[in-house]
Amino acid sequence: MHVRHFSFAALVTLLTLVATSAIAQVPRTPWGTPDLNGLYDYSSVTPMQRPEQYADQEYLTEEQAAALEQAAIDRDTNALNAPVRRAEAGDLAGANGHAWQWGLEFGTKVVADRRTSRLIDPPNGRYPDRTPSAMADGERRRGFGAILPWDDYLDLGQGDRCLALHGLPLSPLPYNNLVQLFLTEDYFAIYAEAFRTWRIAPITDRPHGTLRQRTGDLRARWDGDTLVVQSTLFSHQLQQLGLAGRGIRTLTERFTLEEEGLIRYEYTTDDPTRWTAPWTAAISLRSTVGPLFEVACHEGNYAVPNILRGARAQDGTPDEAPDEPGILCWDCEAR
Repeated sequence: MHVRHFSFAALVTLLTLVATSAIAQVPRTPWGTPDLNGLYDYSSVTPMQRPEQYADQEYLTEEQAAALEQAAIDRDTNALNAPVRRAEAGDLAGANGHAWQWGLEFGTKVVADRRTSRLIDPPNGRYPDRTPSAMADGERRRGFGAILPWDDYLDLGQGDRCLALHGLPLSPLPYNNLVQLFLTEDYFAIYAEAFRTWRIAPITDRPHGTLRQRTGDLRARWDGDTLVVQSTLFSHQLQQLGLAGRGIRTLTERFTLEEEGLIRYEYTTDDPTRWTAPWTAAISLRSTVGPLFEVACHEGNYAVPNILRGARAQDGTPDEAPDEPGILCWDCEAR
């Protein structure tokens, strides 16, 4: 019995040393927290919802993951060597569609844990049911972005007008999938490359304020080695991932440094106006080499005047897209 007890104690000690060693390998700040600072790429070939072909399969096998990643590499290679396919996005895709593949960055890696979907809750990897009001809104908006009146610049989407937000939450796009994280002892800043979206969260136990803000009112706190960022009081219409403005009660994000150069990013959205239950998704943030360039969408943005000119040509009216500064185009004075 004494020998067995000694062996068990030795095993516990060994496991403790191994765990302590593993924790020590994660880069830390001078004040002792995991060091989240850096430039990260969050592109991914893992889909948001689990494809039907995987049914109840929660994780990809190594072979399945390798096949998906190789297909992504082949796709990018073929796109670079292929001519522009102008009809690929559809005749009515407009400025919100992409008629090419080269120049886009869909990513070539699955998420680090090889899940079959970025959605991790509900467990089936699919969105929860939408509320009746959300379904009615979806029917009302059916076809939006394809056929519009286009009588005025206000008819155009926020993306066409370079007014969109991104990074609430971080979710892969066809391009600009970089995020710069800045961590101090008292603040955490998130700078999403797409649309230059800045968010700054004080790391504090102080409660949220009362003022609605474009990117919400943020607070951050440490939960062990995970930095939790909670945002609420949104005043802006959030168009990505079905998030919609004032209906969102909270967006909760969790940043966990799993190893040097790899962060597990998990987020939960609570919007009872659109979803019958909250849902959670997770992606991998992988360290990448900079520099990070400004995405100045408004510079040289001819989408607004050209869309309106095209609409005037279709309905047979004279070209009324003006050269009036500050009305329809962002850089009219420069032209």
